[in-house]
Amino acid sequence: MSDRIKRKIIIDTDPGQDDAIAILLALASPELEVLGITAVAGNVPLELTQQNIRKTCELAGRTEVKVYAGANAPMKRKLFTAEYVHGATGLNGIELPKPTMPLQSQNGVDFIIETIMKQPEKSVTLCTLGPLTNVGIALERVPEIASRIKELVMMGGGLFEGGNVTPAAEFNIFVDPDAAKLVFDSGIPIIVMPLDVTHKALTTAARIEKIRAIGTSVSTAVTGWLEFFERFDEDKYGTDGGPLHDPNVIAYLLKPELYAGRHINVEIETKSELTIGMTVADYWQVMDKPKNAIWMTELDADGFFDLIVERISQI
Repeated sequence: MSDRIKRKIIIDTDPGQDDAIAILLALASPELEVLGITAVAGNVPLELTQQNIRKTCELAGRTEVKVYAGANAPMKRKLFTAEYVHGATGLNGIELPKPTMPLQSQNGVDFIIETIMKQPEKSVTLCTLGPLTNVGIALERVPEIASRIKELVMMGGGLFEGGNVTPAAEFNIFVDPDAAKLVFDSGIPIIVMPLDVTHKALTTAARIEKIRAIGTSVSTAVTGWLEFFERFDEDKYGTDGGPLHDPNVIAYLLKPELYAGRHINVEIETKSELTIGMTVADYWQVMDKPKNAIWMTELDADGFFDLIVERISQI
């Protein structure tokens, strides 16, 4: 990487097995400089998400990575969690030791603000794998960070696939629609990995076996996570394997050619009892509203899993 400039990223996340695999993918990729990882409450409460980030960093042998705890609840609502998918710890499927690397004393929201303001303008990419609470609070406190962010690549939302918590809403947006609205209204360049694309990244038995065949402690952890995590969606959708959501955010940074989508207007529903958390994505451009997000719909799934196998093999 000496002849290329690394892309500076902040990962904001709520691990979750798929979040943990996304973190591993980022840490295994020399193209990326992980400035820090911020925890948010989501799949499980904050006390567990910040621990799970540190467990994952230690699994990768990357104890120098700085980890910060951010928001422990959505901006305006009660926390909704997903132990029914991820298990009681958020990383069920394999037991990892309690982390010994430190949690930074600075709050994650403050870290996001400080880093974006100190780094050169348009040099930091935010990678959000969970609810957008930390970013929403940061935007509310210091709105000028929006114009300094290179782009925000996120997993969240759904259009053609509907929702996975309600018929209308995907989990990350449903947990904190108010924060999501702030993000989509901010003017930050946004790239969205919705259920429409992540549902094409199925952890089939053959793909899991390729990861298992790597034969390392990391690959053993990843296969354990996948086999636990996929059971819920296999039962739900009747598929061979479940969708692997969050690593798509990191894979896009590494190989954007794996994806295709459309630049559209996306708005967030925050008031309707029936559709709260819905990503109202104007994919067919029936409204004359400003385009504020690239909404991905197509994925080279084999290329995506080949990338994961390649990088996990290097940890």
